[in-house]
Amino acid sequence: MSGSDKAGTPQKPARTPGQEIRPEHIKRWGPAWSRRVGWFLAKVVWRTTVIGAENVPRTGRVLLAANHTGIIDGPLLHGCIPRRSHFIIKEEAFYGVIGFLMRNAGQIPVDRGTGRAALTTALALLNEDRLVAVFPEGTRGRGDVSSAKAGIAWLAVRSGSPVVPVAILGTRKRGQRRGHVPGFRARLFVVFGEPFQAAPDDAATGRAAVAAAAERVQAEMSRHVEAAIARTGVDLPDD
Repeated sequence: MSGSDKAGTPQKPARTPGQEIRPEHIKRWGPAWSRRVGWFLAKVVWRTTVIGAENVPRTGRVLLAANHTGIIDGPLLHGCIPRRSHFIIKEEAFYGVIGFLMRNAGQIPVDRGTGRAALTTALALLNEDRLVAVFPEGTRGRGDVSSAKAGIAWLAVRSGSPVVPVAILGTRKRGQRRGHVPGFRARLFVVFGEPFQAAPDDAATGRAAVAAAAERVQAEMSRHVEAAIARTGVDLPDD
């Protein structure tokens, strides 16, 4: 697509695989259609209960931080967020047919070796008052957020965006492999928590601010996941 979208953001040709991502590569209109696909999966293919959607600000810049246990977490969450969203997703997903869909859905590929280009691109989207979603754990696992990457903390500090924690439950249960896909009409839960500011008001600048923000994101997300488990009765997988 050439020209500009309705918000006046310049749109340039999509990047090719292996090319460093830049803000102009992201299709701002992509989430308009891909969110509907996610909703269909969440509500028709599976039975997803969404709790706390009112906690997601409908306008302005927002960082959404979700735990990550299952292979379907991304598209499921994309359909449950009550506004358009751009996800930071591993570079390996942007090849072939899936890659074509990811690019046209307006998603952000990240090279997990460095990640700088993806973070810069995500920051540009946040500065346009968009919503960017991140899986701070970095990969699928138990989903208890016992650790978190520093990328979301850097984005929170640089953008000043509020962080909304999200617990995704039921996409993978105990004994199921990391590549498990829930069966038709499986019961799933997406629980949004209250937004918070990751960087304390009295935090220092630079690396100290990012470190403080990373610690708070991990702690707030871990507490939110525990509360969501208690509320829904759905536990996390083994690993």
